[in-house]
Amino acid sequence: MPRQIELLAPARDAAIALEAIEHGADAVYMGASRFGARMAAGNTVADIARVCEAAHRFNARVYVTVNTIVHDSELRAVEQLVRELYDAQVDALIVQDMALLRLDLPPIALHASTQCDIRTVEKARFLEAVGFSQLVLARELTLAEIGAIHDAVAVPLEGFVHGALCVSYSGRCQVSQLVKNRSANRGECAQLCRLPYDLVDGEGRVWQHAKHLLSLRDLNQSARLDQMLAAGVSSFKIEGRLKEMGYVKNVVAHYRQIIDEAIARSAGRYVRLSIGASDYTFTPDVSKSFNRSFTHYFLDERRPSRGNMASLDTPKSLGEPLGPVTRVNGNRLTIATTAQLANGDGLSYFAPDGQYEGMRVNRVEGREAIMRERVRALAGTMVYRTTDKVMDDLLSRRSAQRTIAVDALLKTEPQGMSLTLTDERGHTVTVSEQDVDVQPARTPQSERQRNELAKLGGTIYRLREATVLEGMFIPSSSLAALRRQAVARLDACHSAAYRREARRPEDKTARYPSTALVSADNVANQVAERFYREHGVHTIVPAVEAGGEVTHAMHTRYCLRRELGACLRTPQGSRLPQELFLRSAGITMQVHCDCSHCEMHLELV
Repeated sequence: MPRQIELLAPARDAAIALEAIEHGADAVYMGASRFGARMAAGNTVADIARVCEAAHRFNARVYVTVNTIVHDSELRAVEQLVRELYDAQVDALIVQDMALLRLDLPPIALHASTQCDIRTVEKARFLEAVGFSQLVLARELTLAEIGAIHDAVAVPLEGFVHGALCVSYSGRCQVSQLVKNRSANRGECAQLCRLPYDLVDGEGRVWQHAKHLLSLRDLNQSARLDQMLAAGVSSFKIEGRLKEMGYVKNVVAHYRQIIDEAIARSAGRYVRLSIGASDYTFTPDVSKSFNRSFTHYFLDERRPSRGNMASLDTPKSLGEPLGPVTRVNGNRLTIATTAQLANGDGLSYFAPDGQYEGMRVNRVEGREAIMRERVRALAGTMVYRTTDKVMDDLLSRRSAQRTIAVDALLKTEPQGMSLTLTDERGHTVTVSEQDVDVQPARTPQSERQRNELAKLGGTIYRLREATVLEGMFIPSSSLAALRRQAVARLDACHSAAYRREARRPEDKTARYPSTALVSADNVANQVAERFYREHGVHTIVPAVEAGGEVTHAMHTRYCLRRELGACLRTPQGSRLPQELFLRSAGITMQVHCDCSHCEMHLELV
């Protein structure tokens, strides 16, 4: 049986969710009013219900994030919220806290969030066994590790394909909680990883000054889709529940086209999850949306070479590389580029003192851009376009339309005529009208009848094939009435036929891969504690948010030493001293390299 492939898009609000569907997403994920891991991306149940209604017409799905850890005092509120989301026709919840497996919930499907830190076959098997319908894999996995998990489980695997990267294993970062009393596991991350840090040794000597040593580039697996499919990824997830609408439109359209091409090449091994084709008014290009430059992260190898993960010089968007500066004259700038600049473009560059500077194009004269301020770039400096005015203008308007193909069949009946519509979802409906004044035609009628049946503007349908009554004259009013009735019946037919996936049962005999949990395993309530104990865990340290002792401030697969070309497992390890600290704005963290596991821990000091 072909494997269903899903493009999963983020949505800060209902308007963005609807546009993500329109631009080709097979599913969207969004937050509710509470308990989502992005506090600034909450939505009312009514808005979520509106998105569900629109998405389900295309067999697209809506997932809601209920992926914070939950305190005992909040469990009843979670139950009530989930009941409301179920009634709103939500397809699944993305959750972190195991308490949700034991609460009094309707039979809604549950997906294991990336905060569940799914990095091993054993963890994946356990989560499948206890009832999760989809597993969101850790971002750090290699293709080989993904393949091993795919071979071990039957439920779909969800993998991140694009967007911002957390430097820590998701769910295992306590820096924000410890320093700012803002829990990343409660949707309040202060993003301290994006700060500039000094790298100092035990004697206070500075080896790196004011570099963004923990700020990663953005993920971009556009060139790795075929390999990820082969490894077993079924759901391709775009990060960005705080991103603006233009970003989501552009990135969704980009991956829609790439995934469709991969499915077409698969000779029937893969099929798309949802239905409908999207037509765009723009050419998707992810380099034109916010990005800190791109990385494949760990997908290709467990121990990548230096210098391909971090955005050391700035956590801001670099955007689209244009080319080097060839001439500067005050506020006039010439760039060696084939790109067409436009009035209002935003450009950026690194000044001679290392400062990242942005500027706005006031007007373009020939090959020269006249800026609103003096340019400090030197000849040879790379210039980036962080705002593409032409693209932004396109994306600010209606930029896509998604439609479902229908075939039409007109037939005469003993006392009138009928119209049958069959759509690509597999639905067929027939409507009839009696006492229609059908007369032999004196002129050709095929084109006129087809044009009347094709008047589907304002609906989600487009006419593909039409079998009409050549040689017969049918009043346009009769054709229009039949068309409207048939379309309404198609909508009603699909609404009645749509089915959500049900919650999978919990195997009470499944054993958790470990008998001990640390605070980074995020147990914050008694229900979750009982769940783990019933599955074989003996020792449980509560989450930091529930008073537990800190395990690590941050736990990462990313390694500073490796990124800087001083891996301790290589001769270049001596380039940096053994004892290292990160220091920024009152924060000091000691760097511990766990070379046996090729990981890094940071500890507050």
